[in-house]
Amino acid sequence: MVVKSNPEFGVELALVVPYAYYLHTQGKLKTVITSKGMKPFYYFCDDVREEFDYRTIDNAAAGLNDLPNNWIHHNSMANFGKDYNELTDDEKIKSNGWLNYSQWICPPYVEYYKNKEFKLEKPTIFITNKYNLEHGEYPLGFFDIQCLYEIFTYLTEKGYAVVYKRATNKEGLAIDQNEQNSIFSDLEGIKANVDGIGIIDDHQLTNFFEDVYLLDNFIENNNYNEIQLKIMANTDGFISVCGGNSILSSCFGKTVISYVHKGRELIPGYFDKNSYFRKLSNANIVPVFDVINDVDVAKKYGYNINNTGKNDYSELLKIIKENFK
Repeated sequence: MVVKSNPEFGVELALVVPYAYYLHTQGKLKTVITSKGMKPFYYFCDDVREEFDYRTIDNAAAGLNDLPNNWIHHNSMANFGKDYNELTDDEKIKSNGWLNYSQWICPPYVEYYKNKEFKLEKPTIFITNKYNLEHGEYPLGFFDIQCLYEIFTYLTEKGYAVVYKRATNKEGLAIDQNEQNSIFSDLEGIKANVDGIGIIDDHQLTNFFEDVYLLDNFIENNNYNEIQLKIMANTDGFISVCGGNSILSSCFGKTVISYVHKGRELIPGYFDKNSYFRKLSNANIVPVFDVINDVDVAKKYGYNINNTGKNDYSELLKIIKENFK
């Protein structure tokens, strides 16, 4: 069989790769046609063709309708035999984050990519950040400089090494419309005026910590995803903004702290034992919710409303300290 698609990065990891790997285990996978830079995720396929220079957020255009699961948030037909619009409110909650797992197996990335070359001397926490327009809206799902400073300080003082990633969308990988728009809008990035230093960005912040490493500094010869997978396979825990990179972090069987500020992931049950987040590798997923100005969602599901218009990282920092001691 030929698997061909170019959806968003996280969607591909959750819906496409596990289907392709399932076909591989059945001896049915012939070819994978995917986006630029994705070959390392399909290491099990001998014929991987990176034909797409761009991704799309349009699921139909991305080829997802040819897969057992065509929507990342749930497969109501698999769980209840009904279209999503026909489900009761209780059924919607119970099936949230559930997929059809009958043809779905996450590749054993740890087993394949674990190595000595990228094994740091100290227990390692991999932190993934992002700073993109969110469907035309100004970024809110990110860790700012002060938050990163506190995380880096805490973890390094506890004896951890940290690998930090925040893609600029200029790594030479295929990007989707949201990422393209972020480039075109000239977002300044994550910056702050630090006393005694001046204005720095998050990448520069890593230089002020002995045991904090910028992922970009490990990359050479356009092998971004291969090196990333090798480092993550050796990692002891993950901290990520919810989205594609939190899905990736969930493929390695470790604790993943996921910062959630909006989206369907706020619906109760999304991270329960039947969620694809947990099914990927039986990882310990710890969501941290900071509902920013989404009053309707907060009222419906009982969240505290953060109506300041900016991020509140206090709960995130608390959860990090509880899980990485």
